[in-house]
Amino acid sequence: MDKITVGVENINIAAGDSLKKNRIQVSNTKKPLFFYVNLAKRYLKQYNDVELSALGMAIATVVTVAEILKNSGYAVEKKILTYTVDIKAENRARPVQKAKMEIVLGKTAKFDELMAADAEERELAAGDGEEWEIVANS
Repeated sequence: MDKITVGVENINIAAGDSLKKNRIQVSNTKKPLFFYVNLAKRYLKQYNDVELSALGMAIATVVTVAEILKNSGYAVEKKILTYTVDIKAENRARPVQKAKMEIVLGKTAKFDELMAADAEERELAAGDGEEWEIVANS
């Protein structure tokens, strides 16, 4: 299992951690792209839908995550919102406006089937290393 999948599986998703329990705030610098893809799959599994949210330059990342999930058959888009928000900068007197995007995705009918196939594939990949036998030449 790769590091990203292990990291996502070790995250405890608890209700009450934030105002919206099914929201993922995506950054384009803090985590790899597939961290967000795998985390979104977990949220879809637990909550049936997920809200991907991004500010400024991270919008490209949130769109990419949503497209990967849609094109892979895991999710369908329910809603897309775009707007600007005022961000207070410490060194500026006036707030700076930043673009914000929110994409709400829902599970597809074949989501559970695809997740089961992924789990089976990971089990087979993990078992591949154990099947090899080293034979010494005499």
